[in-house]
Amino acid sequence: MKYYKALLFGSIGSIVETSEIQRKSFNKAFKKYGLDWYWTKREYQRLLSKSGGKDRITRYAKKKNDTIDSGYLRNLKTKIFNNYLKKNHLKLRPGVKNLISLCKKEKIKIAFVSSTSLNNINAILYCLRKSINKRNFNFIGNAKLVKKLKPNPDIYLLALKKLKLKANDCVAIEDSQESLNSARRAKIKCIIFPGKFHSSKKFIGAYKKVYQLNKNIILR
Repeated sequence: MKYYKALLFGSIGSIVETSEIQRKSFNKAFKKYGLDWYWTKREYQRLLSKSGGKDRITRYAKKKNDTIDSGYLRNLKTKIFNNYLKKNHLKLRPGVKNLISLCKKEKIKIAFVSSTSLNNINAILYCLRKSINKRNFNFIGNAKLVKKLKPNPDIYLLALKKLKLKANDCVAIEDSQESLNSARRAKIKCIIFPGKFHSSKKFIGAYKKVYQLNKNIILR
């Protein structure tokens, strides 16, 4: 069997399901900030069509004709979200643990190519510490490492540089259209592994769509 040289997990959602926790964290932040906003599951699913918590808040405030500090509100939400993660252990998504073990066995490089905040990355890795280790990854991305976040390809291009690999040596796993676009713009083949809030979408340009990870993911 011939494998790819690297497996690139993209967004947090490609490893662990956090959409509902994120939604509840946003709503708690709104309440704490003194806003009467409330994002239902349907509303949040619609808002997820574009990435970036701060921008999402800014667009929603404009729609509601409210003047707010979107940066502060995003940071408040992040604090609430991260506090939850520090107190709870989340389960990896189906097949993630076994696939990471197989990659380690076959000496396939593993990267976490996220462009979210460093605080989010650290919180996620902490809450998953019983399942995976930071040392499992040959590269871990975050928002501070690049000027342009997803859907721009910058974080993927940086990962390729750090891993010393070409795009066709790697396969990416993502859970949203915008993040899929990021991988494709870096010319990396991308498999969609949709979470609960993304499962109904079409995912234009995906190599394939799966609901559980297995060794076929890393087979050329």
